[in-house]
Amino acid sequence: MRGLVIGRFQPFHEGHRYLIEQIDEEVDEVVVGIGSAGQSHTARNPFTSGERVLMVQNVLDEMDAKTYLIPIADVERNSLWVSHIETLCPDFDVAYTNNPFVERLFAEAGYEVRGTPLHERDRCCGTVIRRRMLEDEPWRESVPETVCDSIDEIGGVERLRMITDNDT
Repeated sequence: MRGLVIGRFQPFHEGHRYLIEQIDEEVDEVVVGIGSAGQSHTARNPFTSGERVLMVQNVLDEMDAKTYLIPIADVERNSLWVSHIETLCPDFDVAYTNNPFVERLFAEAGYEVRGTPLHERDRCCGTVIRRRMLEDEPWRESVPETVCDSIDEIGGVERLRMITDNDT
């Protein structure tokens, strides 16, 4: 059986690693979709698709799980979203999400949908991590070491600060 999970991974953090490990215990293979792959250089999506592929793949390579990593650009029509994903990904049997709307879209398309385990949500949350980066607070303990290395290599914190800076 193959499961699908989609995240923006802005950045990929320890909660994401935990999630994939838990899903891997339930299925034979995990399709990891990088959502909003066309978005970058914004406060909510500071990293490019290619940067996120590198971050996530480095962590997946450390794990003992059979995974497929697929960038998924947004489609602005909800009625087409699941079929868009189906064209990009290997066949899957179950979709994992905690988003009620996404759950409904997959259920309407005939998929089994399962909730995802949340792990230390107070520190393992992209919004929290990006805020900590901006406010020069500790964030590295929430992110796998290889992801920290990637963020350092691309100047990710500096980019996020530049993106959110204004001229006032």
